[in-house]
Amino acid sequence: MFHIVLFEPEIPPNTGNVIRLCANTGASLHLVKPLGFRLDDRSLKRSGLDYHDLARVKVHDNLDACIAALAGARLMAVETGGGMCYAHFRYRAGDALLFGPETRGLPASVRDRLGRESSLYIPMQSGARSLNLSNAVALVTYEAWRQLGFATASRG
Repeated sequence: MFHIVLFEPEIPPNTGNVIRLCANTGASLHLVKPLGFRLDDRSLKRSGLDYHDLARVKVHDNLDACIAALAGARLMAVETGGGMCYAHFRYRAGDALLFGPETRGLPASVRDRLGRESSLYIPMQSGARSLNLSNAVALVTYEAWRQLGFATASRG
């Protein structure tokens, strides 16, 4: 399936929602430290409900460790200044989708490291700053999965 990478996530309910999304789509979740919460945070568990046991979640000390663990995966940053619309990109199984922290997005050093050609954006109305992190992850993950014909999906 896919790898979802949250770089230095800050808000527990957003991460809980992404845990639930990963459990329901088969994506793996990678959390890059520092985290803005403890993994046993009550609000994280509440938003993830009982899905944390069904999702594959890995915590990495830094982005380099995460990238090493994802060896061979195409890493695409999703950010407001991305180079290509997320819906026009052709996803492949095993792709890794990188999302920045809620209050500041990906730092310039990470954006520069990946390059504009490895970044995607979600269209928004002029003047809008960004979508909620868990909403953005859901949009992109479901588009990627749709392109793969919803492989492994059931009707629930």
